[in-house]
Amino acid sequence: MPYSDLRDFLKKLESSGKLHRIAKPVDKDWEIAAVAKIAFESIPEPRRPALMFEHVKGFDMPLVLGVLGGSRAIYCLALECELKDLHKKWGDAERHPIAPVRVAKGPVQEKVFRGSEVNLLKLPIPTWTVGQDPAPYVTSGYVITNDPDTGIRNVGVYRIQLKGANKLGLFINYLQGGREHVEKNIKRGQPTPVAIVIGAEPVIGLVSVTRLPQDLDEFAVAGALRGAPVELVRCVTSELEVPAAAEIVIEGMIASELEEEGPFGEYTGYMGPKSMSYKVDIQCVTHREKPIFQEFSSQMPPSESSCIRSIGRESALQKHLIEDLGLPVRDVHLFEAGGAAAYLVISIKKSHPAQPRTAMFGAWSFAPQFGKLTVVVDDDIDIRDPNLVNWALSFRMQPEKDAFIMSGTAAVQLDPSQAREDVLQQDPTRRVSSKIGIDATRKHAYPAVAVPPQEHLERVRKEWESYGFK
Repeated sequence: MPYSDLRDFLKKLESSGKLHRIAKPVDKDWEIAAVAKIAFESIPEPRRPALMFEHVKGFDMPLVLGVLGGSRAIYCLALECELKDLHKKWGDAERHPIAPVRVAKGPVQEKVFRGSEVNLLKLPIPTWTVGQDPAPYVTSGYVITNDPDTGIRNVGVYRIQLKGANKLGLFINYLQGGREHVEKNIKRGQPTPVAIVIGAEPVIGLVSVTRLPQDLDEFAVAGALRGAPVELVRCVTSELEVPAAAEIVIEGMIASELEEEGPFGEYTGYMGPKSMSYKVDIQCVTHREKPIFQEFSSQMPPSESSCIRSIGRESALQKHLIEDLGLPVRDVHLFEAGGAAAYLVISIKKSHPAQPRTAMFGAWSFAPQFGKLTVVVDDDIDIRDPNLVNWALSFRMQPEKDAFIMSGTAAVQLDPSQAREDVLQQDPTRRVSSKIGIDATRKHAYPAVAVPPQEHLERVRKEWESYGFK
């Protein structure tokens, strides 16, 4: 059965031991970010839970984070599948989307605030990088816009700065979907209607942060992932549609003029510089009775943003390499340390010496901004184990023969090595970079691997506690 809403999924997380409730009152302006950071660093990823802050000082709604990308186990619960089936589930959803349906009403509009009633300051929006972010930021807002020519919608997650009771700053980078919609409207001298969804059934968040083909409706892919259509309601102030069972929706208009926004602590682990970004004038806020506020933890990896992005991006990329290009790829992985963007590893069952480079070019053409460092290894390497990847790099390649640099490629967004800190993010000089590809596959017959026999290892694993380990 698909989850009906965020609350339904939180019940599943709790029954699975994957939700940690924090009863102590916390300060949104420093404490939430600090607790999240220590939790992600100190709790091993397989055991890492989502966090619910039940009492945020000065506010009457709880805040949750790590709900989608606290760990791969949580991600699998969201998709109701096993880890081994993740890539297949994403591929099937893209091939067989289920169109959303519009309903007359939904719980997200139980409370409606318009005009002078709007007050974003009543939302417990955290400050994430204390002393460096200029204001609190919404990090898990699912931003919905429509193409003014085709009507095709885009749902994406972008950084959103709180600028006042009825005003937000919205940064959409040049390679992200919603930007094209806004720029088309700006050329016509008209504002862009926008809806920002906070807190929804888990698949809505997953498709929002995943790179999908432009002709695919994120809500239709979400429908396929959940096995039933997503129910949408019309916004109060525009023709945009939003999930009927969402927690909160912020409706507004993106103006044609730009305003300074940022800096913000980014997924790279560094401060993303300030930018001239879109201004959003808020016209309406709707929410459920007693809403739950959801955020993503970002900043220095490991973080929720790097975990959640890596899985969805890997699935889309693997489908492209295997099904579209017919390559003998076994697995792909975007390391969290690279913000699920800069460091890509591909495993392949090589049958031709050109296949490793073909896989690199295929990956770069599909996602031009990813894989500044791209490594291809044999299929006996567990590409999620940094030790084994480094072992392959150390002993299965020769730098002069097996490494090459490709110039004039798209840059990893917000990469601080790309330009000086004071260069604006939208500066064209930040858009072109280079990539290094390394073929770390075996090129000839190798000696036998020096490890104990597999049957001995399995026997010891079964009796592990007898050696005094837990």
